[in-house]
Amino acid sequence: MDGLLQALPLALSLEGLLFTLIGTTLGILVGSIPGLSGTMLIALSLPLTFTMSPALALMMLVGMYVGSVAGGLISATLLRMPGTPASVLTTLDGYPMARAGRPGRALALGITASFVGGLVSWVALILVSRPLADFALRFTPWDYFAFIMVAMVLIASLSRGAMVKGLLSGFLGILIAMPGSDPSTGMPRLAFGNRAMENGFDVLPVLIGLFAVSQIMRGLTEHLGVAERIEIRRERVTLSLADWRRHGGNMLRSSTLGTLIGILPGVGANVGSVVAYSTARSFSKEPERFGTGSEEAVIASEAGNSATVGGALVPLVAIGIPGSVIDAILIGGLYLHGIVPGPMLFSTNPDVVYAIMISCLVATLMMFVLMTGLVRHLPKLARVDRSLLLPGILVFCIVGSYAATNRFFDVWVMLAFGVLGFLLEKARVPLAPLVIGFILGPLAEAKLRTGLMITAGDPSPLVTQPLPAFLMGIALLLLLWPLLSRLLPPRLKPGARPAGGSGPA
Repeated sequence: MDGLLQALPLALSLEGLLFTLIGTTLGILVGSIPGLSGTMLIALSLPLTFTMSPALALMMLVGMYVGSVAGGLISATLLRMPGTPASVLTTLDGYPMARAGRPGRALALGITASFVGGLVSWVALILVSRPLADFALRFTPWDYFAFIMVAMVLIASLSRGAMVKGLLSGFLGILIAMPGSDPSTGMPRLAFGNRAMENGFDVLPVLIGLFAVSQIMRGLTEHLGVAERIEIRRERVTLSLADWRRHGGNMLRSSTLGTLIGILPGVGANVGSVVAYSTARSFSKEPERFGTGSEEAVIASEAGNSATVGGALVPLVAIGIPGSVIDAILIGGLYLHGIVPGPMLFSTNPDVVYAIMISCLVATLMMFVLMTGLVRHLPKLARVDRSLLLPGILVFCIVGSYAATNRFFDVWVMLAFGVLGFLLEKARVPLAPLVIGFILGPLAEAKLRTGLMITAGDPSPLVTQPLPAFLMGIALLLLLWPLLSRLLPPRLKPGARPAGGSGPA
């Protein structure tokens, strides 16, 4: 708590509030435009943070994170085009409400639910992070390696489509991280005689290529279609006391679930939204209304996805393991500023840790005020023609990649990974496991080598020590779950109805 109080002057200074406001506003704007994403915005903004202090840089990036997740609500409700993947389920009920003449009501529910989700997850961030970091200080190299394996397998198993594609994407990320200096000998490896490759691929051009250039290429080759435009007239965009009594339980339940999902390494807001939505339907007295304009559904989806933001920051600041793809990019931002994430962060850079925590709360408050005050004007942003934005974004990509190291080699790396990201998405191979593998691969290798050096090459602690054995067992179970689920009796399979039951489909 002392560190939190020490970080308050910076976080609440005029400069700190300004950068948080800039980040939150940009996040909302980008989240409101279909085809753009917070991941793209944060990756593209990393070069702009070089001249900033690490604390201010992370405060701005966290503001972008909070704003982009909540901003997807606008286009999802008014255009039936989710601004972010996390808002996909919001379209199922927000858009029908808007077409039925209640767009202001749908937005009011979504904005308030996002606000509550952010507050609940912030409380968890404050209460859980430091104890988890203190516990992680006792981790052995084998504990760390096993934890990273769980994170890799977990995000692969939750990837859309086949798990095999998720695993291949993760292994590809690990392979991409291997060129450069050998962590044990310091000798170049996989450089193929190219001096520029002796330091490996820099994190910045890789991330910009995967999440910005690939989206530019996608935007140039795909057409989103034209959705029916719905205007917001003079409607109340705040909730009454009766609304709080009616929907408060759903907000808290969905926010808690989203926070817990966010803490799981590599999962992200998409899964938080799905779990909260499904749970709300199970508890609802009118489950048949879900998908046709249910207020409970809008609340569950938005509270669930926004709550994952604070939850996902917990493993980032406490262990150095990203809770989502955006958190992986934030870890890349820490490395760019010479900060090594992990449990020692509370001792080595407490100003950065507590600035992240405070900015998460401040950005949530700013998001609520901005979206409530500008709700009648934000729909205009959702209809911006992306062809007007993409050329300028590409210029920023090139300049940002070159400015990092003043090497044109990094520009070619950025373009190459842009093409790779575009082709992988065309093949329905998820990018999230690739990024997690690229960020965590070197850490896993370092921990594994350290453990093997301690035990003279004996890997048995992975199965003989309690925590590594438990974690590796979870990873193995996740890998085998698709096969095991086929062997279960029909009545025990997830989602199966009890005999004679009439639950929701």
